[in-house]
Amino acid sequence: MLPKQEAPQTIDAYIAGFPEDVQAILQQVRRTIHEAAPEATEAISYQMPTFKLHGNLVHFGAFKNHIGFYPVPSGMAAFEEELAAYKQGKGSVQFPLNKPMPLDLIRRIVEFRVQESKAAKAARGGRA
Repeated sequence: MLPKQEAPQTIDAYIAGFPEDVQAILQQVRRTIHEAAPEATEAISYQMPTFKLHGNLVHFGAFKNHIGFYPVPSGMAAFEEELAAYKQGKGSVQFPLNKPMPLDLIRRIVEFRVQESKAAKAARGGRA
């Protein structure tokens, strides 16, 4: 039995735990999110890379055959038609590792979530 690995505390540590080809894809996704949400901060939440802006913005993670992307249900609903080609769960979508990563779609979903997050903060009177 293998010793239990400690959960990564940073996105860098999370990405380092994967083979180089998967690391490259994870870095592409990370960079795309950064570009779409430059004000967001990085964290590990639910043991996955997370970007936060007035709360959780999006999560992503690597699995055996796919990259999981979690833009909360509203991000899924807003892009329902474009996401229809991918396997989905409640609030999540799976992008296969053996196909090109839809970085433009990821960027647009993140931009949508940024606007949604800022609007929610404004509705709360500016409180985070």
